[in-house]
Parts: sequence; C-alpha cells; structure tokens
Amino acid sequence: MLPCVLGAFSSSWVVEYPQKETCAPKGSSVILQCSYNYSDSEIVESVKWGHKENFFHGPFVYDSESNKTSSRFTYSGDKKHNCSLTIDKVELGDAGKYAFRFITNSDKFTGEDGIMLKIGDLNIAFNKAKGNEVIKGGDSASLTCTSSCDGGEPSQFMWLKDGKVIKKGPVLNLTDMSFKHSGDYCCTYNGATSGVTTINVEFGPKNTTVKVFPSEDVDAGTNVTLICSSHANPLVMNYTWFKKHGTNVTVLGEHHIYYFEKSSQMDDDQYFCRATNKHGSCNSSAVTIKIKVHPGLFSTKLIVILTCAVILVFLVVIAVAAKNRFSKNRTTSTETDCEEETQDSVYVNLPASRSQEEIPTESNFVYTPVQVNRRSDMVQQTNDYDESDSVIYSVVCR
Repeated sequence: MLPCVLGAFSSSWVVEYPQKETCAPKGSSVILQCSYNYSDSEIVESVKWGHKENFFHGPFVYDSESNKTSSRFTYSGDKKHNCSLTIDKVELGDAGKYAFRFITNSDKFTGEDGIMLKIGDLNIAFNKAKGNEVIKGGDSASLTCTSSCDGGEPSQFMWLKDGKVIKKGPVLNLTDMSFKHSGDYCCTYNGATSGVTTINVEFGPKNTTVKVFPSEDVDAGTNVTLICSSHANPLVMNYTWFKKHGTNVTVLGEHHIYYFEKSSQMDDDQYFCRATNKHGSCNSSAVTIKIKVHPGLFSTKLIVILTCAVILVFLVVIAVAAKNRFSKNRTTSTETDCEEETQDSVYVNLPASRSQEEIPTESNFVYTPVQVNRRSDMVQQTNDYDESDSVIYSVVCR
C-alpha cells in the first residue's frame, strides 16, 4: 500500500541532501544540510533525524515529539522545507549515516539516501629550518594545521598561543625566534581544536642585573646584600661575583647572592656578576657601593674623649692644689706653735767636759727636746760650774 502511495506522490514528496558525504574534525560543529518537500495539502506535524539505520522507528538523535534527545543535536530547520541538523562538539561515535523523516497530518516520509558523516582529526605539523631538535634564539620554524578531512575553508583555521588568538589561516610562520615565541600552540577549525604543541626556545642569559639591598648608599656598619638575576633558558647554571677596583678585577665567589656584614670603607667599590648557562654567559653592569662614614659620629667621640681628659686634668689639678694647701697650713701651724712656746722656753745649763779646753762654738751646742705641760713645770738646772761658755740650751716646744 505504502509503495503505491509513495509512487503516486513521488513527484512532490522528497528529501534532498546537497552533500552525500561530509567530514568534521573531532570536537567541531557540523551542519547536515537538508531540504524537503510534500503535497501542498499536507501539514507537517513532526520531524526526526535517525542515525545508523534507525531511520524509521528510532531511537532518533532528534525527535520534535521527544525531549530525551541530546542537547548536542539541534534541529536548525523548520516544518516547511528546511530540515538541516546541527551537531555540536562531534565525537568519534557520531560518525555514520544520517537520514531525515517527517510526518504530516495524513502521511509520513523518510529520505533514505541520507548523508554520511566522517569524523576527522585536527593535527599540527611542525617544520624547523634547522634539523636539530633544540630550538634556539634566532631560529625559524613553521606550524601547519592539518585535518584528516579533505578541504576546508582556510579562513576557518585559527591559531592560538597560550589560549589567545594570534593568527588566522592553516599555516603559522615563526621567524627570528626568541623567548617571546615560547608557549603552547594549537589550531582550531570550525570549533574543533587540535592537540597542543609546546615550543621551547632556548637562549643564553640576557638582561643580567644586580639588585642591592637596602641601597647602593649605606652607612658604615650596615649589612649589604647583592642579588644577581638574569633571564635564560635553560635556567642559569652558575653565577659569579666580581669586585672591580680601578683596572683590577677580583673574583669573589660563585653564588646567586653575595652578602657582606658590617660594611666598611674597605667595601666601597664596584661590583658586578656574570650569569652562565649552556648557551653562553652575560655580565651585568657594575654597581658602586658607597659606604658613608658620618663626620658627626667621629666628632662626637672626639668630644667625649676630650671632655673626659679635661675633667681628669681638672680633678688632678684640684687634688694637687688641695694637697699643697694642706701641707702649707700644716707648716704654718707648726711654726706658730713654736713661736708661742719660745716664750715659755727653759734654759738648762749642763756641765761641759772638764777636759774640753777649746772655745765653744755653735756646733758644740746640743738641743735636747724636753716636753713640758705648764709654765710652772719649767726647771732651770745650774751646774756647779759658773762657766758661761759651757752652757747648753735646750729649747722645748709644745
């Protein structure tokens, strides 16, 4: 019965596919172009798309009468004459034949010829001017985005570096490469994205610099830290520090950081570093460390020393003056006592030796101190001899 009906309406009932076969890279979006026609007296009630021989009874990848189909399949046609289907983020399992079926108020029709979908891969071909594997600064290379699907509009290809679009077209040329070209590259086509190709450009140290902490001008006694830094790929393997004094250059050591404690004027000089990796080396500019010795600090110390010296001298002078004054007062007191006691002196006549015949002189007098307490105690002793030249005076002072 159905073949007769289809035969009778074959001139007006039809589904057409502009392409019998199409290819889409994995992950891309693809539109299956389709158009259909039917009798003017008919009203289309539902539309469906079948996949892999499920063209008549389902399950369908798209069914306008069901809400259980995948959201990746979108009917982009209508219920008049456009029956196109859009598939987003195509997967390998999406490959195969697709066919459109529609149902009217009185009949139904399926375009069994269908359209074949192939899923291709999107790849990057890398071509380097020099055959070695290592990419060094100054080299040139090209990247070509290829798909297992033939053809493709060149303008639909795009290149991305680290997630940002940098160029349109299937080929990306890189010349005079530097560290700026290092990164992750991929290409896209109609929503499909290739795998990532990482480019690593190696180069010798560049932009070698010295940083000084806390600063290049420091006070004497301050701890100073010098840090050497450089941009290189691979990383710097060795740092070397130098001290420059006039035309003389001295190697200080091989460290990333150079440190000296309690800086002094001996450290007041020029310093630079050298960064080295397997591709070469690069010296930094020399930095001058200026050690400041404050004159005020020296003056303060000198003033303190001089002040202490003056105070010490002053104390010595005072001590000497006090000692002299004490000695003078003591002498004056002694003389005064002697003068006062002279008035109370007692003269004692002692007999001279009878055998002494020479005339007595001052040297023959013997002064014998005699302690007396009162004037009434004074005693005058007289010898039996009356010879005035034999008298010896004894002066007693209290």
